[in-house]
Amino acid sequence: MAAQKRRVWFTIICAALFILLLNYQPIQHYISVVKNKQAMTADGALDERARLLSLIEQWKEGKEDLPVDAVVDRTWKAIPGYNGRIVDVEASVNKMLAVGAASPEMMVYKEIPPAVTLKDLGAQPIFRGNPKKPAISFMINVAWGNEYLDSMLDTLDKHKVKTTFFLDGSWVKRYPEDAKKIAARGHEIGNHAYSHPDMKTLGTQRIHQEMNRTQEVIGKTLGIKPTLFAPPSGSFNQRVVQIAHDPFQMQTIMWTADTVDWQKPSPAYVIKKITGLMGNGVLVLMHPTATSEKSLDQLLTIAKQKGLVPTTVSEVISSNRLP
Repeated sequence: MAAQKRRVWFTIICAALFILLLNYQPIQHYISVVKNKQAMTADGALDERARLLSLIEQWKEGKEDLPVDAVVDRTWKAIPGYNGRIVDVEASVNKMLAVGAASPEMMVYKEIPPAVTLKDLGAQPIFRGNPKKPAISFMINVAWGNEYLDSMLDTLDKHKVKTTFFLDGSWVKRYPEDAKKIAARGHEIGNHAYSHPDMKTLGTQRIHQEMNRTQEVIGKTLGIKPTLFAPPSGSFNQRVVQIAHDPFQMQTIMWTADTVDWQKPSPAYVIKKITGLMGNGVLVLMHPTATSEKSLDQLLTIAKQKGLVPTTVSEVISSNRLP
């Protein structure tokens, strides 16, 4: 009887082991297949990353630039710096892997600021932006009248351009709604003194008054604190520049090219003259006059055809690269 029980248990144990053996092999095979697939996938990802790294090394050749420091030039005074750029290799690879495609246009860049910036140069007048930056500004000084203003604003809107208007404080006081209109259209506002004086002939107290009254009326009317100062008629000396810089924290802005539109030249003359002076970093001076009203549309068109981006003075003198 005991021997029979042992045989039964032996048979049961053997059957159980046989079943376990049958089930074990597929499981091991499945685990092995999964592991192999994971290894192949990882190897494939590593191979693709290596391929992209190699491509990017080729593509970035000639597409990286060193930053340019701001300098004080004998002629142009303070010239802004210009950011360099390098390819962000890791970000570029990750972007291409995520999209599942690769091309030079998909490379991601990061900007490298210059070691010396405009701030490091102290109180200096600025006549132009950096000659490597393809930006231009058609800045408009406003000290009298408003009859051509709407037309010029419409032209700027037509071209989707924002520029800088330097406003005389007494003009803002006389025409607050026009000043609001300029700001509402998204244009930059600068300080153009209060009563259009010859700034270089003024004493320290009067210089303060001219700048401060305009800051106050612009602040009260528009809620804006200008950071740029354009001396009326371009008249300045180092004392004017220093006071604008401290205590008013404003940069003194001059110009690279002058339309001289207040002398009422023909639009054709202005267009020909300014076209010949257009280039990277150029600041063009104009006023809301009949001549500039009739010239602005064509000047903006020509600037774009030359590969220049018409924009604000702050953008032109910034070291930031254009998108």
